[in-house]
Amino acid sequence: MTIKKCTIEDLRELQKISVETFTETFKDQNSPEHLNAYLKRAYNLEQLEQELANRSSQFFFVYLNQEVAGYLKVNTDEAQSEAMGADSLEVERIYVKKNFQKHGLGKQLLNKALEIAHEQKKKKIWLGVWEENENAIAFYQKKGFVQTGAHSFYMGDDEQVDLIMTKTLH
Repeated sequence: MTIKKCTIEDLRELQKISVETFTETFKDQNSPEHLNAYLKRAYNLEQLEQELANRSSQFFFVYLNQEVAGYLKVNTDEAQSEAMGADSLEVERIYVKKNFQKHGLGKQLLNKALEIAHEQKKKKIWLGVWEENENAIAFYQKKGFVQTGAHSFYMGDDEQVDLIMTKTLH
């Protein structure tokens, strides 16, 4: 297992894994229309290129047996999707391909986010997780995150609720 920071050269691979993992994760609970509208908005090449170019955002691929198995996106400062302050780091995305789940890769990606937060002397790390994603909520609770709020997330024009979960760092 290795983790590598993404660069602009990884743009198409990032788009591919973003669409694949998001679809695997949410296709059964959402209409194809809402899912496709979200995928077109969030994962088009121009959008991902802007996100990769933002100094306050970082993407990382996790590889297992030399294959991209998942990815992580973290945000600081103005790149955070909520105004949480300069002492916070947001984990915006942790996704692992279905056939690579249950190998500890999500835990390794979360550890990478925690490492970055510590390096940058952040006081807290936070994320949004869909209120119906019970496995992810249980995973984050096990890792010391607690629910501190909620915000709207739009899948196409379908308004859904993401729980905001936060972990205070020492």
